[in-house]
Amino acid sequence: MANQGAKKRKEENARHIRKLHRLIIACNVIYVLVRMLILHSSFTWKHWIGLVLTSVAYVIPYQQLAAMAKPAYADDGELLDGGFDMSTGGICGYFHDVIYITSFVQIMSILSEKFWYTYLVIPAYGAYQSFGFIRGFFSQGSEGDTEDEKRRKKRERMEKKASRFKFVRTRTR
Repeated sequence: MANQGAKKRKEENARHIRKLHRLIIACNVIYVLVRMLILHSSFTWKHWIGLVLTSVAYVIPYQQLAAMAKPAYADDGELLDGGFDMSTGGICGYFHDVIYITSFVQIMSILSEKFWYTYLVIPAYGAYQSFGFIRGFFSQGSEGDTEDEKRRKKRERMEKKASRFKFVRTRTR
């Protein structure tokens, strides 16, 4: 009963990785069937490059997610950790976003070549996040000073309160 959480996470991760694998295969099969077989007259070398690009854009995040979801076992075969929680944000969420954007671009590029521009969302979002990170290093002028003043006063009040002598009541018989 001690490893129920790890077992549950292991099963959830395995289910989630299978779902992503099916999504990737389905998008590739649809693209190949429709673009190469049905619309073969308009299939050019650019479409081969697009297929390779989307395949790489699937493989890298999928392998990283699969490595993160991999459970850890002890030497005796006992489950120690069920793997990383796939429902959390951060880098795991970014990998999911790349896979979902890639599947959207791949399927929609069957209809129009202009959907390849959707891939620009990924570096644009990265630049947006980087700007917010870099902006934190620059001072904010007087706004930062007022926050420091408030924090200083609060810290002084807490120190003053902590330095007071405290009376302890004891029970007497």
